[in-house]
Amino acid sequence: MPEIINLGSLELKFLQTKDDTAGSIDMFEMTLQPNARMPIPHYHDSWDETIYGLTGTTTWRVDGRDIDVKPGATVFIKRGIVHGFTNRGSAPASCLCILNPGVLGPQYFKDMAVLVSASTPDPAHMKEVMLRCGVMTAAAV
Repeated sequence: MPEIINLGSLELKFLQTKDDTAGSIDMFEMTLQPNARMPIPHYHDSWDETIYGLTGTTTWRVDGRDIDVKPGATVFIKRGIVHGFTNRGSAPASCLCILNPGVLGPQYFKDMAVLVSASTPDPAHMKEVMLRCGVMTAAAV
């Protein structure tokens, strides 16, 4: 049964993990509620990311450029490229996310879910978890 991780306005359903695939990929379906977004522009230098649109439209800001990902569309985010995402629509939107190689796994998202659910989320602690897991913050996307 797929593992589901709730991050407030984001929900991730892990389909494959680094442990399942001997480090080949991490793969999860991400559902974003209206106005959901990645609050911290970021990049990672240990994996590439491919996004495939499933429902609705997610907007990915990749290397300073907005890319709308609708059902059937893809965007490839090469390691080291600053990016973030949002759902600007009025309905939930979902996409399939594939990280290659699989080095992140679900634990990062579980740790972030605990921080996000706190009554007063601590940005410094969030940044610490991100850095520990190889997700680097950027000033802006």
